[in-house]
Amino acid sequence: MLLRALRAVCLLAVFALEWACAATPRPLLTDYTHTAWTELDGAPAGVTKFAQGPDGWLWIATPAGLYRFDGVRFERTDTVYGRALASSNIMALTATADGAVLIGYRVGGVSVFRKDGARTYAEDGGLQPVGVLHLEAAPDGAIWAAMRDGVAVLAPGAGRFRYLGPESGLPSLGVFQILFARDGTTWVGTNTGAWFRKRGETRFARAWPHVTLVWLCEAPDGTIWGNDFKQGYYRVSTTAPAAGAPAGPELEGYGMRFDRQGTMWMMHPDGLERRLAAGVPEQRLSKDNGISGPLPGALFEDREGNLWLGTSRGMDRLRPNRLRTVPVVPQLESPALVTGPSGEMWVGDYAGDLWRFDREGRVSREVPGKLTASYTDPDGVLWLGGMEGVLRRGRDGALTTFRFPDELTSLRVHAMQQDRHGVLWVSFSAGKGVYRLADGAWTRAEHIPVLLTTSMARDAAGNVWMGHLRSQLSIVGDGAVRRLGVDQGLQLGTILTLGADGNAMWVGGENGVALHREGRFAVLRGERSESFRGVSGIVREPGGDLWLHGADGLYRIAAADLDGWLKDPRGAVAFERFDAQDGMQGHAPQLRPVPSLKRARDGVLWYATAGTVGTIDPANILRNRLAPPVHITGVTADGVRYRPADGRVPGLAQGTRNLRIDFTALSLSIPERVRLRYRLVGFERAWQEPAGRREAYYTNLAPGKYRFEVIGSNEDHLWNTAGAALEIDIPPTFLQSGWFKVLALASGALLLYAAYALRIGYLTARMQERLQERLAERTRVARALHDTLLQSVQALLMSFDAHSRKVEQGTQERARLEQTLNLAEQLLAEGRDQIMGLRAPSSEDALELTLGQFGQSLAGYWPHAFGMKVEGSPKPLRPDVHAEIHAIAREALFNASRYADATRIDIELVYGAAAFVVRIRDNGRGLDDVVAAAGQRSGHWGLVGMRERASCIGALLAIDSQAGAGTDITVTVPGKKAY
Repeated sequence: MLLRALRAVCLLAVFALEWACAATPRPLLTDYTHTAWTELDGAPAGVTKFAQGPDGWLWIATPAGLYRFDGVRFERTDTVYGRALASSNIMALTATADGAVLIGYRVGGVSVFRKDGARTYAEDGGLQPVGVLHLEAAPDGAIWAAMRDGVAVLAPGAGRFRYLGPESGLPSLGVFQILFARDGTTWVGTNTGAWFRKRGETRFARAWPHVTLVWLCEAPDGTIWGNDFKQGYYRVSTTAPAAGAPAGPELEGYGMRFDRQGTMWMMHPDGLERRLAAGVPEQRLSKDNGISGPLPGALFEDREGNLWLGTSRGMDRLRPNRLRTVPVVPQLESPALVTGPSGEMWVGDYAGDLWRFDREGRVSREVPGKLTASYTDPDGVLWLGGMEGVLRRGRDGALTTFRFPDELTSLRVHAMQQDRHGVLWVSFSAGKGVYRLADGAWTRAEHIPVLLTTSMARDAAGNVWMGHLRSQLSIVGDGAVRRLGVDQGLQLGTILTLGADGNAMWVGGENGVALHREGRFAVLRGERSESFRGVSGIVREPGGDLWLHGADGLYRIAAADLDGWLKDPRGAVAFERFDAQDGMQGHAPQLRPVPSLKRARDGVLWYATAGTVGTIDPANILRNRLAPPVHITGVTADGVRYRPADGRVPGLAQGTRNLRIDFTALSLSIPERVRLRYRLVGFERAWQEPAGRREAYYTNLAPGKYRFEVIGSNEDHLWNTAGAALEIDIPPTFLQSGWFKVLALASGALLLYAAYALRIGYLTARMQERLQERLAERTRVARALHDTLLQSVQALLMSFDAHSRKVEQGTQERARLEQTLNLAEQLLAEGRDQIMGLRAPSSEDALELTLGQFGQSLAGYWPHAFGMKVEGSPKPLRPDVHAEIHAIAREALFNASRYADATRIDIELVYGAAAFVVRIRDNGRGLDDVVAAAGQRSGHWGLVGMRERASCIGALLAIDSQAGAGTDITVTVPGKKAY
């Protein structure tokens, strides 16, 4: 009897334990990620109200001022939309659907802020100087204010608030809240109870119970709840309660709110409670799990579904988790995922038994004993590796134990896999290698490396793949073992998991993931240098999505992105990561038990960490469907802060060089995953993507017009491509202005021209000095020759001429003397010609000077006048043109002086843009008709040489001569060839 009693007690204890485990409630922070901010983080304390408008800012009202929050930074502000607050002591706050921000002050007055203007209503706006406790926008657009002295309403388009007087049926004092119910009823909470006015009615009536009801709330089923200003909540009714109904409050708490899922949240002095169905234990956020402080004062749900709580010391956010951690008591120790016989999920661990699980926790114990590895065959038979042996569980639940050989006792199993012949392959720790279990007998697999085998899988051909240390794989077929490793491109370190995918095999290791197909390995790389390290679980969904569980979280690679990578494995693949910010506790195991990720028959993915198991339903992932509003919050230029207005930066200083532009994207759920891209059009073309900052820096900007653009995405990569833009106009200083540049350019050109002119003048003067020296020397030599040699020869000729007259004419001696005298005269004439050449040298730099001196010299030898005229500004001629023109003009002047018997010779030089012209005129006898017709004098080549020289430089030579009227010789050189 005693044994039976003990057995019964034990069974009752077991059942009680199972019931307790199965009935374990889901902890609050299993479903939510909690973040707390206190004064140490810059958070406001004593929050009275939260509000959020379409622009995404979270507005926070406190007695010490107004704050706004973008998920990263708290900013205290004295303005809204650039307009100043009337007071920093704020009690009431709300935002309307059209973007207006309504603020009620504890000292009286209401401000309405809109982007196109603002107005504060005080005594001149119809309000008395008493505190505003609550503001609410009515469905028709009116603004209702709950005041200490009654209810005031600002009708749409009205210029003043109007109090609802005694005719409305409302009390005139102690109004705390206004509620517009979904059925059209208007509720008012006061010191004397709750008052209601149904749709279409004009007067308010008092609701039941007749007690103070100040914080009203509407439940999803339409029930109105009211707080009694203490710790009690009553159901509020428009009709009197039935006789015998309970008179006291039904719930304890002083602040209530229902979220979009219909869950009730209740504030208490020590924290926040989530109330579930009746009979389910309460779930609280308190100091035990890190609340920012006691005495919550405001509760708000933002447009992304996050719950915000204001306390006496700071703020808290509760964000719904994407990953569901399964609540388990007692704590799991290295949990192992096991596919149940029907595809459901079972979980065992090092410390307990194998249990069947659902998403709410343990359901029933299936197999006793500790577990380190498992294998489920296609028939639903489970093979379980424990500490003493391998346990086989048949479809009927029958258990068969295969004890380890003596050398394996107390060792842990790392991996198990059955081949196509039904042989079970089992790997062990401590360097014992791999064993085969066939027909109940253990055999050492001698042909498998002694290296630790961490994981196993079977491919489409029935071969067993085994992962080892140091990037090594073994493929076991019928009687053969093939080795793969570093030589084949596998560099993953310790192999942690293997996953068959059709004819390919995924390999996860401590250094990443690779795919083996068609005899080659391709390493999987993600965008932004993601390596997928420490992957110990791989699942490919039927739809093609690939899931990886690694050291940095759970990854999802969409089928379309994976297909693109399969076509070109050299590229980086897009991915989505779920980690601690999504509710994961811990990370994937890095040795055993593996695999750490499995798919249940209902499509739900189960993952294991060191001490927890969790789930995610790929078909129902919590998504943020709101693209984040993007704002440019400020500009700092050369240390001066500017606030943008109407998409521009007003009043930037001239010559601004350095800019810092602050911007943000208002996604409050997971701001750490918000991505921002920006560019400064006019300075850069490509988008920049900062990491961990929300500022852009530019230095050494030139004056000009720029356009700053910024776009952002939320945690689900939903981009706000419209973003925000800012026009920036940097005015130049005078030194940077266009006028200054033109002036500087003109000044520089003038200075260069002046330097050039000075240099040319200097060089010209030096050359003229040298030319004068050379001319003077040659003139001296010519004069000396003329005064000595020629005069002596002339005297000698005169002497011979006198003696020749004494010789009788007609004699042979007289004829010879006259012939000799003629030769001497020719010699004298040629001497004069050479002396003239000495007195008229050529100069490439002073054509008018040399020709003028040559003409003056000729006029000194022959009795004629000489004149010279220069038109236009003299310009240097090209060297070849200069030389030929000088020779032509010299020849023409010499011929006119010697042969024309002229009384005047003139030369004219015309420096024109279109052409350079030289004209030589004389009033002599002109050319003989024979010479004019032939173009040359017989035995003379002067005219022929002049024509040849003109032809060489592309010039036109014209000779106009009439007998007795003189000769006019004109040489015309086109400007493009002359200069």
